[in-house]
Amino acid sequence: MATGRRPHPGGDTDVPRRDGAVRRLTPNDLTTLLSDRGPAPMNIAAVLVVDGGSRLDPSAVVSAVRDGAQQVPRLRQRLRAAPFGCGRPYWRDDDRFDVARHLTFEQVESDEALLDRAAELACHALPRDRPLWAAHWFSGLPGGEAALVFVTHHVLTDGIGGLAVLAALSDDTPAIPVAHAGASAPTRRALATEAWHDRLAGVRSVGPRLRLVRSGLHDLGARRERPRLCPRTAFNRPTGPRRRVAVLEAPLGEAIAAAHRHGATLNDLLLSAVAGAMGRALADRGEPVDSVVLSVPYSSRTSTTPGRLGNETGVVPFRIPVGTDALGRLERVAELTRQQRGRPRAASAAPLGVVFRGLARAGLLQWFVDHQRLVNSFVTNVRGPSDRLTFCGREVTRLLPIAVTPGNVAVTFDVLSYAGTLSVCVVTDPDVVADREPLMAHLRDEVDLLLR
Repeated sequence: MATGRRPHPGGDTDVPRRDGAVRRLTPNDLTTLLSDRGPAPMNIAAVLVVDGGSRLDPSAVVSAVRDGAQQVPRLRQRLRAAPFGCGRPYWRDDDRFDVARHLTFEQVESDEALLDRAAELACHALPRDRPLWAAHWFSGLPGGEAALVFVTHHVLTDGIGGLAVLAALSDDTPAIPVAHAGASAPTRRALATEAWHDRLAGVRSVGPRLRLVRSGLHDLGARRERPRLCPRTAFNRPTGPRRRVAVLEAPLGEAIAAAHRHGATLNDLLLSAVAGAMGRALADRGEPVDSVVLSVPYSSRTSTTPGRLGNETGVVPFRIPVGTDALGRLERVAELTRQQRGRPRAASAAPLGVVFRGLARAGLLQWFVDHQRLVNSFVTNVRGPSDRLTFCGREVTRLLPIAVTPGNVAVTFDVLSYAGTLSVCVVTDPDVVADREPLMAHLRDEVDLLLR
């Protein structure tokens, strides 16, 4: 059955080549994999709400997902551990790949039920004996809508790469002919040889790497002054295996215009609103704080292709005052982020990777993330497509992000702009934050204040 995908006009851009090269995890990927030690896996998910999707034949959905997987090599590859001394884990084609092992069909009757199931699925560990992703099709939504919930392990890609995967699943990316003749598995000798070449290359680039580490330490606050610990709050307790999701949506154009009126960016506006909402919610609980520390991921790339996924992201923590008025706070955030511009993006991944990998190998990483006093929350903002995607010939009306964060951060904010709408997904651990409504109400108030 036709899925609406356009034929590729020609050429072999991004066609995976069977050149025998070993596709290893990058150090950033390895940090992500080793950090997956908590009761909830480090998964990321996207919810694509499809207009009239409930009227689609299931076979059309299967074909669309299968066609999309054909365009993304990583969706057909398993993660394999290399023998001792043979380098980092690597990606290898899954000889048993079958889209039926990754795609399920269910019924839901409301948007709230859809979000609850999406959060549940994002917290479900993906089997390691197959490619690290799963797709779930939900029909029965009001108005005949349906939704595709796509879940991947974070080691497979970051947010920028996730958009490339979603584009490949949609009708809007031309189909690319991909050869699937299986290559022979690399021998132990080949793995060891390639690993030593990689190590020698690392030695030769030690100078630029040290400069990147120095820049990353600067991003993390290791400057002349002694870094301050973030406040202790009720939102910072060890998290468990469950999450819930609530969504706040606003007109994207209005949000950008409001930020620009005050010499700020959209990201500045979001950080200001989140900090204000968290401060007010904590004050309601009898835990007033003068500031909160929000960690913001920065990617080293603005876009990528289905053939180049992985993680290329670092973080920058911002200490934001909560006692000032909304506009005063926005001005302060804009000042902080201006100081960050012009610096190498994602530089903090280098020093953080060294520390996290060392803690993981020592068996201390889970204790560290459960007791850290570096950040109060994470705010991830990804710029999505400006035009609506289509899936099986039908428009994707909403696109919502969900990320599962381990450790003692029980409230996170995942933001995506899509087709004129700004969506803020507030992800909470219900065992730590039993009542999220006060926080959501304060976030709506803060956003409304800034938009006005």
